[in-house]
Amino acid sequence: MARWKKPTKDEILENRRTLAERAHCGDLRLPGAMAEIRKGIGMTQEEFANMLTLTRRQVAEIETGVANPTLETLQKVGRLFGFTVGFVPKGSRESQL
Repeated sequence: MARWKKPTKDEILENRRTLAERAHCGDLRLPGAMAEIRKGIGMTQEEFANMLTLTRRQVAEIETGVANPTLETLQKVGRLFGFTVGFVPKGSRESQL
């Protein structure tokens, strides 16, 4: 398996902008969002887990959709981007207007 390459500072900034835009449009969903957020800030699962006081296995299970994260865990992840946990209508934002 190919080793993951840590993104540059510019790539991290662009990833953060893209994630924020997708979240604003209601297009950021678990479990994929967890991996995208982690990779977007240039962290391995181990680094991300340590920062959130989780285990690497917990992060991996959330990213693959096996785990059912608690509200507290989701809030910890969201805080990294200034996100809050809430309900989002189904479909894209544009289709709701």
